[in-house]
Amino acid sequence: MQVNQALLDKVRSVIPYTPGDQPQGKVIKLNTNENPYPPSPRVAERLQEFSIDQLRLYPDPTMADFVSTIASYHNVHESQVFIGIGSDDVIAQAFMTYFSSGKKILFPDVTYSFYEVWADLFHIPYERPSLNTDFMVHVSDYQGDLGGIIFPNPNAPTGIYEPLDKVEEILKANPDTVVIVDEAYIDFAGKDTSAVSLLDRYPQLIVVRTYSKSRSMAGMRIGYALGHPELIKRLLDVKYAYNSYTLSQLSFLCGITSIEEEDYFQQQIQKIVKTRQWFEDELTKLGFEYLKSSTNFVFAKHPSISGAELMKRLKNKHIYVRHFAKPKISDYLRISIGTDEEMGILRDTLYDIVS
Repeated sequence: MQVNQALLDKVRSVIPYTPGDQPQGKVIKLNTNENPYPPSPRVAERLQEFSIDQLRLYPDPTMADFVSTIASYHNVHESQVFIGIGSDDVIAQAFMTYFSSGKKILFPDVTYSFYEVWADLFHIPYERPSLNTDFMVHVSDYQGDLGGIIFPNPNAPTGIYEPLDKVEEILKANPDTVVIVDEAYIDFAGKDTSAVSLLDRYPQLIVVRTYSKSRSMAGMRIGYALGHPELIKRLLDVKYAYNSYTLSQLSFLCGITSIEEEDYFQQQIQKIVKTRQWFEDELTKLGFEYLKSSTNFVFAKHPSISGAELMKRLKNKHIYVRHFAKPKISDYLRISIGTDEEMGILRDTLYDIVS
């Protein structure tokens, strides 16, 4: 039976976001920027302590305990915290809430490709100012009569961090425009790098975080936003307009536990950063060029082998990395930082390929 075209004409059609492969079996998976190390052992204990009887009950729609924990961690008021099902859910709701004026929004031409998908999905006009030759933003491009601004810091897929003074310049130039800074990778960028420190001075700022990268909990789907109480209230109103129950009981209990285990968290961050720095040095020895990373991945290319060919050869060796067949970055591979053992195998495999 075929579907009537007249029926399909009444149904929305979109070009979806393409996630990284999720291969099964014995592979080295370095294509989706997951943390190679598990969450705190205390999170595992919390899973064991969880009573299955709790699953028959709706979770607290306000997630009050989790909100309080996040607020305390970032030294903000509870009214400044919004929690969603991963940062993708948070940002999608932010698009619906903050970018509804009908005016164009801005995000870089090389950035997280979901932004373009959401803009199309919600019928939001947009432009994508070009990054400069060093893959950094031109502050002068981000001003005018705008409907909103969003960019990751550090950027994905480049891994480049924009210093806070540049973020502040954009905020100063746009006092009447919501500016969303997507900090999915900020924990790998070093101390005092987060735009959370600017919240008190710029009420138009929204900072988005995720548990999927540095907190090793991609499978739990936890994300959150921080901002001015009035903007957070508007975001909550949108959430409650279509789904008052979001995170499961188990997700926000484990989310609270992760924040309570700060020492373990920082140790894992430093372990990944140390491996990243070692791998960058090894790439240099192999003749690769790469952008200086402030994330848990490296964006690299080789002068004599295309990105597509490198990805193909690595996949044949059961090593998965990410390639983007897009202008300006088609020669690059985005390589997640795995364990020391995994990165050693990758280094040896790359040596065989480029030799």
